[in-house]
Amino acid sequence: MIIKLKCTNIEATDPIKIYAEEKLGELDKFFDNIQFVDIDIGMTTHHHKKGKVYYAECNVSVPGKLLRVVKESDDLYKAIDKVKDHFKDLLEQMQGKMKRKDKEFLRDTKSYPVEE
Repeated sequence: MIIKLKCTNIEATDPIKIYAEEKLGELDKFFDNIQFVDIDIGMTTHHHKKGKVYYAECNVSVPGKLLRVVKESDDLYKAIDKVKDHFKDLLEQMQGKMKRKDKEFLRDTKSYPVEE
């Protein structure tokens, strides 16, 4: 799995990079065949009425699909955690669907002896 990190309107410090790569690197546990992960983290604007608003945007490429999640929070680390939790649910749901389709295919192709 290839992980690319991009920071927008904030300085990319080592702790932020390590945290984002560590959290989103755990997605391998939930789905086996993840090809790459693009992470974009940053601030939406520098002056906001409610204070600093951070966002985490993540694109995960799996065979045949590109999954995208964007979350906002008042803390950058919370936004990254929200993205990871959302992807956990999406990938587990997707893997369940794939297993169900495989079982249906196997049931359809299974041959039973014909009695005459």
